[in-house]
Amino acid sequence: MERNGPVGSAGDRNWSGSARLAVTCALLFCAMALLVDWDAGSLTSLRALLWLTVSAAVGVVLLPPRVSAGPGWLAVRTPWRRRVVRTDALTSVRQYDGVSSHLVLRDVNGHRLELDPRVLTANPLIWHELDTGVRRSVERGTLGHGAELLDRLGHRIDDETVRAVLRASGLSR
Repeated sequence: MERNGPVGSAGDRNWSGSARLAVTCALLFCAMALLVDWDAGSLTSLRALLWLTVSAAVGVVLLPPRVSAGPGWLAVRTPWRRRVVRTDALTSVRQYDGVSSHLVLRDVNGHRLELDPRVLTANPLIWHELDTGVRRSVERGTLGHGAELLDRLGHRIDDETVRAVLRASGLSR
């Protein structure tokens, strides 16, 4: 597994594949745009630079956030910024559903981050770090809203993990 944080941290094991897909899509878009423009006979160096710039923007938009976690912290890094919350000092966890479901975590220091719950499902080590931190927040009394939400999410993650193990062992379809 690739490390994207300090020693002892857990990283999103699917991030590199998703990042590769984003770069591939951007390069394919660039190649197609340049090819169509060249075939039309209107490709100039200025237009080529424009297509390269637009393709780079497409790549940045498609690049998924990089999630990592360690003892007492969870981080989400985008091309522009890195957001970190203390999982052992959370004040609230909310889930917003819709086109793109996401969790919003806030800590006692006022830090906030948004996270796709599918990242937690796909990465048991990140989920373990978050769950451990949430339990500490509950023990300390800082978590006022969202403990039951994370409990339900934990059960769903556990159920999916059990199904995956049963499928891999051939005991289930």
